[in-house]
Amino acid sequence: MLQIRDLIWGLLFAGCAAAIQVQITPTQGEISVGESKFFLCEVVGDAKDIDWYTPSGEKILPNRPDIFVSRGDETMSTLTIYHANVDSAGIYKCVARNGDKEAQATVQVKIFQKITFQSAPSPQEFNEGDDADIVCDVVSSPPPAIIWKHKGSRIQVAKDVRFKIMVNGHLQIRGIKKIDEGMYNCEARIMARGEIDFKMIKVVVNVLPTIRARLSEVNATADSDRSALLACDADGFPEPTVTWAHNNVVLETGNKYSVSDDGSELLIKSVKKVDEGDYTCIAKNKAGEKAEEVSLNVFVKPRITYLNNQTASEFDEQVTLTCEASGDPTPTISWSFQNRVFTEGEQASWTRPDKYESLDRNIVVRTHARVSSLTLKNVLFTYAGQYLCTASNSIGQDIKQLYLEVRYAPKILGPVTVYTWEGNAANISCEVEAYPGASVVWFRDGLQLPSSNTTNMKIYNTPTISYLEITPDSQNDFGSYNCTATNVMGSESKEFILIQAEVPSSPEIEQVEPFSSTAVVKFEEPDSMGGVPIIKYRVEWRLTGQDWTGKEHYASDDMTAITIVGLKPETTYEVKMSAINGKGEGESSLPSTFKTEPVRYSFTKGEPSAPILEVKVQERGNTLKVNWIKQDDGGSPIKHYLVRYKAKHVSDWKPEIRIPHNSEYVMLSGLDWNTEYEVHVVAENQQGKSEPGVISFRTATDPTTIPDAVDGGSGLGTGAIVGILIVVFFLLLVGVDVTCYFLNKCGLLMCIAVNFCGKAGPGAKSKDMEEGQAAFTKDESKEPIVEVRTEEEQTPNQGGGPTEPNETTPLTEPEPAAADTTSMVVNLLPSTATNSVAESFSTAQSSPASESTTLTTSASSPTKAAPAKASPKNSPAAQSSPLNANTQPDVGPLVDLSDTPKAPPSSDPTPPVSEPVSPPSANADGPQSQRDTVKAPDSTQNKDLQVDGPAKDAPNALCTDSTTPAHNDGKTVKDDSTKCETEVKNATAEVKTVPNEAPQTNGNESKA
Repeated sequence: MLQIRDLIWGLLFAGCAAAIQVQITPTQGEISVGESKFFLCEVVGDAKDIDWYTPSGEKILPNRPDIFVSRGDETMSTLTIYHANVDSAGIYKCVARNGDKEAQATVQVKIFQKITFQSAPSPQEFNEGDDADIVCDVVSSPPPAIIWKHKGSRIQVAKDVRFKIMVNGHLQIRGIKKIDEGMYNCEARIMARGEIDFKMIKVVVNVLPTIRARLSEVNATADSDRSALLACDADGFPEPTVTWAHNNVVLETGNKYSVSDDGSELLIKSVKKVDEGDYTCIAKNKAGEKAEEVSLNVFVKPRITYLNNQTASEFDEQVTLTCEASGDPTPTISWSFQNRVFTEGEQASWTRPDKYESLDRNIVVRTHARVSSLTLKNVLFTYAGQYLCTASNSIGQDIKQLYLEVRYAPKILGPVTVYTWEGNAANISCEVEAYPGASVVWFRDGLQLPSSNTTNMKIYNTPTISYLEITPDSQNDFGSYNCTATNVMGSESKEFILIQAEVPSSPEIEQVEPFSSTAVVKFEEPDSMGGVPIIKYRVEWRLTGQDWTGKEHYASDDMTAITIVGLKPETTYEVKMSAINGKGEGESSLPSTFKTEPVRYSFTKGEPSAPILEVKVQERGNTLKVNWIKQDDGGSPIKHYLVRYKAKHVSDWKPEIRIPHNSEYVMLSGLDWNTEYEVHVVAENQQGKSEPGVISFRTATDPTTIPDAVDGGSGLGTGAIVGILIVVFFLLLVGVDVTCYFLNKCGLLMCIAVNFCGKAGPGAKSKDMEEGQAAFTKDESKEPIVEVRTEEEQTPNQGGGPTEPNETTPLTEPEPAAADTTSMVVNLLPSTATNSVAESFSTAQSSPASESTTLTTSASSPTKAAPAKASPKNSPAAQSSPLNANTQPDVGPLVDLSDTPKAPPSSDPTPPVSEPVSPPSANADGPQSQRDTVKAPDSTQNKDLQVDGPAKDAPNALCTDSTTPAHNDGKTVKDDSTKCETEVKNATAEVKTVPNEAPQTNGNESKA
């Protein structure tokens, strides 16, 4: 755009070489009232002066505040109109001059009025029912059209006659209501410019207050320092303010009145009779005010206006007490003294109830108007004290007190005899009644106490009592003491006697009422108390000829019976009693004999007695046995016992346990270690439950607990414990590896021996033996088989009797009944028996194969062993062997003691029987025939001979150091070793066996 303009100016300049041209930008302008705008006057050609002129033709000077002219350079001048108004409209001219050359241009400026709300206040308030004129004054050029809206909708004047839009644009609402309240929209539009604007006006409708009194009448009592509360409640919009008026005077908060913050309550302080009348409650707001009357009725409570203390002397003729009272209505007056009431016309005596007439007429009451008098005749010192005068009417009452002081000479009271003993301090009390107070002096034998030579006597004085404390040193301190009291009215003396106290005499046992475990001893108090009270009773009892058992019971008032507990049923006892006072214990009564009752089973109705409990700790420290001793059943059989227990530090009891009536204990197991428990046992019969027998105990300390930890010490650190565990684990691995090396020819040590040393470890065994297969073979690939024999401790039986077992006798045999729990031991030795071994194998004593093999049997095995009857000469092996009627020995099953197959137990309890083997003469093949007849052990046999298994069903093989003789073809074979040795040849050696001989196991199989 600028390029085109420059081009045009260039052409004009070229066409008019020396002419001056002027152009105003913009060419015309419209300005809204109050807005500002500028115009640019550009000159083409040389111009010395550039001036602006107003519509009236006046040159615009630079210093005008509303119109400002500024020249930017030689070719440009700016006209700025600030805050334009209607007078600023017109044609403005820009003139450029250069000598006699001149050029000019004009611009027309139009000023228009935008929509402006001159008066549209918000909120606008109106009273309910008034004709409301909602003001909305709008100016603009041209004048706008006014539209009213309420609640988002245009007000249809034609539909609601209450609404009317006035000529000036105001909205009129006839009889405005509370529902007309809200926001109104006054909208102005100018169609020519499409201009629109609006103003939101809030309309508030005020409601005239309503008022109501909470109580139309309020009663109050005057002169009681009390307040009266008048209250009224007011409603309206806005919330009205409430004020109170009395006798046309507005009441405000002050010393007399107190008005609440909202004005609804008026508190009248210290109500008096003059406050009575009508009070006006006024509620006022912008809509107006309302008033309500509240009446205050004031009553006068009785008030005693005159009552004075009186003083008299004992034996005066009379004294009169006067009481005067006021009140409305007139109060009645009465007198009272020490719970005795006297009214007008009544006469009473101090020694008779007030409802009886006095014969001596010592008290007279008279009343006149509001004054009452009480006359006391023949005054005694007992008349002294507090008198009450009571004035009462229908409103209330008033009570005041006066004191009558009676002056009289001292009167000494209290017991005259005091008991004590040497070394025990005693107080002699001299109680004095006197008015005015008396001084007290103590005498003995005419000398005032305490004297200079009496160190064991002290005097303590109180306002009414003087104490003479005496600690007798000898018999001389006992005797008579004189107390003398003196005041202005006179004096009085009295003698007190201090007597030596004695121990009490013996109580007399009247009756002993025995029960099964208790006895009630009924007795009479001692005839002589010894001068001082009895403190305790001692009861002693015993079984005939045994020592006395005693217990002391503190004495109480009217105590005539004592109960002895912990006795045994149906037992004869002796009982005696003695009394104890401050000086000591008196003589015992004569013994009285009684016999406790048996536990009652009669049907006399009653609950049973509580059982007596005791606790026995079992082997496991957290298992305890609670025993109880049955007591009286209350005449009805015990149905059962109820047991419950809990740890003392918790509140919840364990589930209750019901125990049969014939039980005498309960086992509590699984208890927490080192915990204190409380146990309750209750016996129950048809009549009900007994009191619980209670016992407490503490379980033992957990034996697995580190002592330091139990004691709360720090113990070993975590690192130390972890280190110890690692060392133990490493040693365990080394031990297992060494064991595998010697027994199974395997492990890390075995690998080192084979790979580095080139030799096999000791105790290696063949694959067949590991699989539990045993046979007599000459194959050199097999390991030698070691015999398993039983050592015979005695010589074979001669003559009749059961045949002694030999090496072919089965080690165990199932039994139909439970066996003795004592473990049976069988010695398995490498010795030979008669006609059993032709030659033996030997190994070095250092070989681990020489270790003994131990088999253990237990009665807890699932297969029960029947008890075998054997002669005393039988060996332990014979005790576990069944008797065989056939004297021909059988071949025992071959057992691999190391790798016993773990087959499930057979359902048939009878183990298979080995086939018999022919003697040597009947079978020439010897080893071959035996190999054919010997059967491998089945799972049942292996079950009975498991080594060190959980059930421990195999017998024990015990090694001995004794020499075992045996007969073989007339030769005696002797075991020279002190240990059990199995003899093994090299793996390439031939195994030699003879018939009727049990196959031997390799020493590698002898594992415990």
